[in-house]
Amino acid sequence: MAVEHYFDKQFELRYFEMNEFGVATPAIMLALLEETAAEHCYAIDHSLFDLFQKNIGWVLFSGVLQMDRYPSYKENITIRTWLSSYSTIKGYRENLIFDAQQNIIGRAKGLWVFFDIEKRRPTPIFHEIKEKWSYCKESSIDTNIKVKLPVVDVADYSGTFQVHRFDTDMNKHVNNIRYLQWVMESIPEAIINTHFLHVIDGRFIAEAQSGDTVMSLTKTLDNPTTFQHSIKVEGSDKICATATTLWKPY
Repeated sequence: MAVEHYFDKQFELRYFEMNEFGVATPAIMLALLEETAAEHCYAIDHSLFDLFQKNIGWVLFSGVLQMDRYPSYKENITIRTWLSSYSTIKGYRENLIFDAQQNIIGRAKGLWVFFDIEKRRPTPIFHEIKEKWSYCKESSIDTNIKVKLPVVDVADYSGTFQVHRFDTDMNKHVNNIRYLQWVMESIPEAIINTHFLHVIDGRFIAEAQSGDTVMSLTKTLDNPTTFQHSIKVEGSDKICATATTLWKPY
């Protein structure tokens, strides 16, 4: 539903979207945020499939997700999204996540780049998109997602994963949800079993390719529930993504 400068999308959480604690997983919340953005594109007659026919897509370069709590099975939530600013090739997408009582349970911000899929480089955003979406300068979360995040030098925990064809999306790159899952796999079980992901702040640096083997490297910071992460291609110096996460007890 489009109202003035923002767009609302309602969801009812389903069984397969739950974890063992009966609440939605972080990967599901990212998927719902992506679905809301896709619906926002569709609402202005520039669906992602229409853009794909023109070899164009939106690519996430950096973003932050903060969840104060995760929705449970059959719970109804609303994701509100809007654009807070544009440049020639990129825009900042803001998001608020509401429960049925209109309490804010989550916030997210992403820097999305308009991308030529074949040439693998940014391209100017269509004027009609900017015009139809407009923008509102209000920010959903006070996080600077432009600053670089450090690369893990020595890992306390790690995991190794093969990049398969199903890890890539129609823009021909590994979807950001897969990076989150790789990060989650290298979190120690003592944290995973007792804490939930409160904040993830990430940067996407280089593309992993189908057939690559990637390493998820995690380092514990001064606070034992705060971690630094890097995703790199095994056997090279290629860093695909960096992130920090903060975890809170259930």
